[in-house]
Amino acid sequence: MVGPGSTVTRRAAYAGLAILTLLNFVNYIDRYILAAVLPRIKTEFSLSDFQLGLLANAFLVAYFATSPLFGGLGDRGSRTRLMAVGVSAWSVATAAAGVARSFVQMMLARAAVGVGEAAYATISPALLSDYFAPFERGRAFAVFYVAIPVGSAAGFLLGGLLERAFGWRAAFYIVGLPGLALALLALTAADPPRGANEPAASDAVAQSLYSAVTALARNFVYIGTVLGYAAYTFAVGGLAVWMPTYLERVRGLDLARADIVVGAITVVAGLGGTFVGGYLGDRLARRSRAGHLWVAAFSSLAALAPAWLALTLASPSAYLGSFFLAECLLFLSTSPINVMIVSVVPVAMRATAMAASIFVIHALGDAIAPPIIGSLADASGLERAVLIVPFAIGVSGLLWMWTAMAARNSQLLKSQT
Repeated sequence: MVGPGSTVTRRAAYAGLAILTLLNFVNYIDRYILAAVLPRIKTEFSLSDFQLGLLANAFLVAYFATSPLFGGLGDRGSRTRLMAVGVSAWSVATAAAGVARSFVQMMLARAAVGVGEAAYATISPALLSDYFAPFERGRAFAVFYVAIPVGSAAGFLLGGLLERAFGWRAAFYIVGLPGLALALLALTAADPPRGANEPAASDAVAQSLYSAVTALARNFVYIGTVLGYAAYTFAVGGLAVWMPTYLERVRGLDLARADIVVGAITVVAGLGGTFVGGYLGDRLARRSRAGHLWVAAFSSLAALAPAWLALTLASPSAYLGSFFLAECLLFLSTSPINVMIVSVVPVAMRATAMAASIFVIHALGDAIAPPIIGSLADASGLERAVLIVPFAIGVSGLLWMWTAMAARNSQLLKSQT
């Protein structure tokens, strides 16, 4: 998977992929442990559904607000050291949520988790792009992003099991503190020269943050890709936060069982969907400059109907089967869309491009989805509120299809074909 002109050895590339994937796995456990215990926090602090949505929002606002800073640093300094600082910060902050004694303290702890994760998430895709050659990145990214469903599912499962056994506060301690050891592991990953796996890396010269952001704003394919990703993130983020509570409140499942159901479906559907999406993206990219984007567009449009059925059917076998199919199709997009983001920008701007995409997709996506759904639930019930999710899925598919049709003229994609 390492390109012929690369300065990265095969062993270093695979070791780096393994380390980044492990960190991403822990990242998503710490991120989704909150969703697994939301009903218990609601009871203890006497919160409204809107306030529950704000707890998820606090993490995301800090995450996307600080991403541009870390993106700029990641395009200039040591990427592995910056990642180690981020992992340490989010681990301590996760554990700190367990000692929160008020809604405000919980908000601050979750915001600190977002700052730590921003330092990691903006850098890791750029590192992967320097480990692997262009037409093999889909599979490498699939391995890396399979940590999303597996880590998310582990967050739901651990949250449910630990809350039942030790209480919701202990859940935050147990999943947060081990991350400190992993921060040391981040320092052992290779940090190759930027553009190490490109056919030509003449553009691998860092630009000022202003110049980089201006260039991104003029990149139509990048903008369309990221806006579609924002709608997708709104849908996926809304489901992730509210699905266990929805199953408990609307469908009558015990909370621990709801966490297990969501976790099990997410890990199986996510594993299959993420790997298949990475493979299809690489195959189609050999035939079409926007192959990765076409995979994302078609999979989102195909997920629209099963997502609607999952939130409207009353039969357990029917709504759980539909939920599984919708998640399979949604996870097909994970690897292709992130490969597209790093493929349509110059080498020296990759961390900045990832940072800008993180800012946009969370500001317009899952940072606002939980409180919006919570506010709608306060007004008209959770059963109706979640129906905004399929609408967002449809918007993402249409935006990606429109952008893919325009991507044929992208010079950056032509250079990698």
